[in-house]
Amino acid sequence: MRLHPIDSGDPRAVLEALPAALDGTRPLALGFTPSTGDEVADGTAAVIATSGSSGIPKRVVLSAQALRSSAEATAERIGSGRWTLALPAGYVAGLQVLVRSLLAGTAPMLQQGKLTPDALVAAAEAGGRYISVVPAQLDALVDAAGDPRVLAALRAHDAILVGGQALSDGIRMRAAELRIPFVHTYGSSETSGGCVYDGIPLDGVRVRRVEDELQITGPTLATSYLGAPGLTARAFITDEHGTRWYRTGDRGFILDGEVEVHGRLDNVIVSGGVNISLDRVEQAVRGVPGLEQAVVLGMPDERWGEASIIFADVRGDECGRMLEQARDRVEVEVGRHARPVQLENGEIPLLASGKPDRELLRRMIHDVPPIHDVPPRP
Repeated sequence: MRLHPIDSGDPRAVLEALPAALDGTRPLALGFTPSTGDEVADGTAAVIATSGSSGIPKRVVLSAQALRSSAEATAERIGSGRWTLALPAGYVAGLQVLVRSLLAGTAPMLQQGKLTPDALVAAAEAGGRYISVVPAQLDALVDAAGDPRVLAALRAHDAILVGGQALSDGIRMRAAELRIPFVHTYGSSETSGGCVYDGIPLDGVRVRRVEDELQITGPTLATSYLGAPGLTARAFITDEHGTRWYRTGDRGFILDGEVEVHGRLDNVIVSGGVNISLDRVEQAVRGVPGLEQAVVLGMPDERWGEASIIFADVRGDECGRMLEQARDRVEVEVGRHARPVQLENGEIPLLASGKPDRELLRRMIHDVPPIHDVPPRP
């Protein structure tokens, strides 16, 4: 079947095209312009362009059945009602808001521009009961919850799905203290969006751990990567029972049926001969008040080979103090060898999905001078 390009930046256009996509008769190309030779199998609903967590550009082929299965399992888990779209429709989390709305027979509220506290209040007053956001959006809303109108709007929701990246303990605790009905989701484009809610897989979804890696199976799995059979074969494997699994590339554990994600398997630097998980360092750094949205990346280091650097948007006169607090916390939680050596202060660039643009930050590492350094570690 031929793919049909659509302006994924126009949620109304995506919403209007969605019924034919879910019928499997007019598959959509979201986030890219298909070439003449791009063909997909019958039953395909959409192909989504994404770089995911690895930074490698991919085009994920999703069937109508996979999208429907995900939406139906979500409704079974958290209920069904009117959704507010606060994420780009060309990303899987935004697309699923539209799919859930369509299957529920409700008209989604299409948020224009940035999700502000006032916009959330307006959505709640108009009957919005479900919304999907990224942690940075939840953080901003929690910051504004001192306004009784904003807090009432947050609590008026039946569920606020939060996904796309790790949720810091600081944001999680603040939201819980305010009794905000948030649900932390885990998943990817390859699983039709979030498929694990608060650690528990959705109905029909199973998660297993193989050599530290989390792998997922179920009716929500993508079909393939468009035009990339080698990449497809590496990411999607079939076991001896004929069950198809998606290799997430994420490190994690399954304890008493609850899934715990501990970052990317490949997000590791070698500093002084010691392997350091940047995900663990970032988690520790985000535990420092004011650094809840910080990003930690690896950087070249003349003495140790590699070291970690913190990117954060903080007051300039706070940089030195926050760096020392972050180093102390990392030393306690990860180890002395893992302490970041630098804090780069400035606004964090974001992707359209609301996630930090880590690739842009990696390029910046080689172009900007240090702002706050610390002496070489003993």
